[in-house]
Amino acid sequence: MRIKKNIAISESGFLFNPITGESFTVNPIGTEIIQMLSDGRSGDEISGAICDRYQVDRNTFEKDLADFLGMLDHYHISQRHEQEEA
Repeated sequence: MRIKKNIAISESGFLFNPITGESFTVNPIGTEIIQMLSDGRSGDEISGAICDRYQVDRNTFEKDLADFLGMLDHYHISQRHEQEEA
């Protein structure tokens, strides 16, 4: 999964989708996750990095990450690697 190229992302966690006109704000950890996705990191790499940095339970974080990635997909912010760019 990756962030669509047309999504504008600020360092403070503000996201803007110019296709839909929708904007979103994510917390600092959400911002880190989005940056890691933009850098091409996998879910396992993201889980490891966040769990190590914040000393959180990996099982709990992986459930939260799955929910977060589902929301990114629902709001058309992300896409699977095999999908064409919209």
